[in-house]
Amino acid sequence: MIADYFHRRQLARIGREVGERLDAHERVQRITFDDVRVPMQVYCYQDFMTRAECRDMMQMIDADAIPSELYRSGQQDGNDFRTSYSCNLDRWHPDVLRIDDRICGLTGIDARRGETLQGQRYAKGQQFKPHHDFFHTNQSYWQKERKAGGQRSWTAMIFLNEPKSGGETEFPQLSFKMMPRTGMLLIWNNMGLDGRPNLNLLHSGNPVTAGTKYIVTKWFRRGFWV
Repeated sequence: MIADYFHRRQLARIGREVGERLDAHERVQRITFDDVRVPMQVYCYQDFMTRAECRDMMQMIDADAIPSELYRSGQQDGNDFRTSYSCNLDRWHPDVLRIDDRICGLTGIDARRGETLQGQRYAKGQQFKPHHDFFHTNQSYWQKERKAGGQRSWTAMIFLNEPKSGGETEFPQLSFKMMPRTGMLLIWNNMGLDGRPNLNLLHSGNPVTAGTKYIVTKWFRRGFWV
């Protein structure tokens, strides 16, 4: 379809422009993968949030978190696939808006393309099994999401604390794990350089084995999110 072609071009352009900004930023580190021939756009930014900001955000999550919802697809079976608690944070709360604006400023993506920040809490034993953040267009939910801004492009995830053990964000096809570090932003493009979904960005929130893990996540869409 002609629309799909132009959507892929748009996603490729977003990926290229955001990547150029992040590559040029003095505090952003691009993560490289020696065993993967296709370039991956995965980055981290240490101390993106202060410890005080992280504490405030964790209190917001504790106040509103409910069992996490899950988009069902062929790879998502069983009641233990996503066992965290989560909530959409108040988009217009000054503390949330400040972090939201900071993420948009870093990426250069129009704020209207961004979903509301989602807070997530993982207690001991809780996890999110391997999944993709992009939408699988052969699933029933796609017809709704297609009209609500379309495909997800970039994911920005911030670790708010460090559990005593476990809780790594793992990309199994890249043989890469990121340990939670308070205030650190982990950001990646869910699309390849051609604007098609990047299957290599399969990732998991590994089980917390001691303590509690808190994160906030922001997803960006191809179009304006509604």
